[in-house]
Amino acid sequence: MFSRDKWSEIIEALSSNWFRTILTAFGVMWGIFILVILLAAGKGLENGVKQGFGGIATNTMFMWTQTPSKAYKGLPKGRRYSFKTGDVAAIKENVPGLRIISPRNQLGGFGGNNNVVRGLETGAYNVYGDYPEIIQQEPMDITAGRFLNYLDIEQKRKVAIIGEGVQRELYEKNEAVLGSYLKINGVNFMVIGTYKKKSGGGGNAEEAQKEIYVPFTAFSQAFNMGDDVGWMAITAKDGNSITNLKGSVIDVIKTRHSIHPDDDRAVGNFDLYEEFSKINGLFVALKAVAYFVGILVLLSGIIGISNIMLIVVKERTNEIGVRRALGATPWSIRGQILMESIFLTIVSGMTGIIFATGVIIAINYALSGMDTSEMMFANPSVDLRVVITALLILIGSGLLAGLIPAQNAIKIKPVDALRTE
Repeated sequence: MFSRDKWSEIIEALSSNWFRTILTAFGVMWGIFILVILLAAGKGLENGVKQGFGGIATNTMFMWTQTPSKAYKGLPKGRRYSFKTGDVAAIKENVPGLRIISPRNQLGGFGGNNNVVRGLETGAYNVYGDYPEIIQQEPMDITAGRFLNYLDIEQKRKVAIIGEGVQRELYEKNEAVLGSYLKINGVNFMVIGTYKKKSGGGGNAEEAQKEIYVPFTAFSQAFNMGDDVGWMAITAKDGNSITNLKGSVIDVIKTRHSIHPDDDRAVGNFDLYEEFSKINGLFVALKAVAYFVGILVLLSGIIGISNIMLIVVKERTNEIGVRRALGATPWSIRGQILMESIFLTIVSGMTGIIFATGVIIAINYALSGMDTSEMMFANPSVDLRVVITALLILIGSGLLAGLIPAQNAIKIKPVDALRTE
């Protein structure tokens, strides 16, 4: 129940020495401020790193062929083999839990020979033969026209989607792109769309805008690939880990291509989910460090409040003696000291949260005017759970800070207290 007299007494006790109270409260305020800022900075770093993945489906693995290291079924080690289009159907049939299997072929490469010609302009670009699902694994914004569809696949249409980097280098500024033709390794392809890749992070972000996508079937026909598949991008369904399914996928390939079951070198792979999980583990550790450091700083402030409350109890020995003589119970004395401690802790702690929130808002405002796509830091923030956690920490800290002074207060005998001057 709210008692005006009790709260007046608390305010009067804490305001009797403003300078001492402010210095005491600063320790708690600073501890909460550091805690919230560290958590927000950790979140900003996490957002920046995840932004660097550019929306890529992280539950994905990439798989390619390598030379077998063991002879098997009369076949020598060191031989070369290729994935086939039939491998895709076999994997789908034998490995449940997969969402997308994208066979891919590729021409060109960064720093390679010029393989694309338009009029008098030439350029060296990565050209991919893909299925429409690849856009779910490597998200991109279609800025004009459209992406590949299954009619393109079925009819083996010689159409292409080009990146904005290709457009800048091969076309004039206001020149029409859609409906124009590019010559890729001597074969004409009509441009039906342009894209802008979401940031890939790191040094390859610019090159990600200089790629060309054509239908897998048209690619195979135009460049005499037959039923060969260069490599695959395989994504698991939600609730399934590609890391757990990876072994089954590789086993299917080994069986179909007569590779020794114990040959770990014959099938190359990169598990994006495994790497992403390591990064998530790093951020969990960073959050734990933030809580550890923030709570240690907060603890120093709590010790300061406890010491000041001990001094306050000592200064009010006479008052406590009078209250005890007039019939005040030990619990009412203890409750009064604890209330003062909790009130001071919460007020100072909430002040720290307010200041920290202001700093976070200012940082976000500064970042809003910048291109953060290539930064490892974006949108630092704390969610409601952090604020609730901070409030619980403050309440617990206030109880801890006032516990010893409260116990000392109820140990004072009325006669001894009245005798004190």
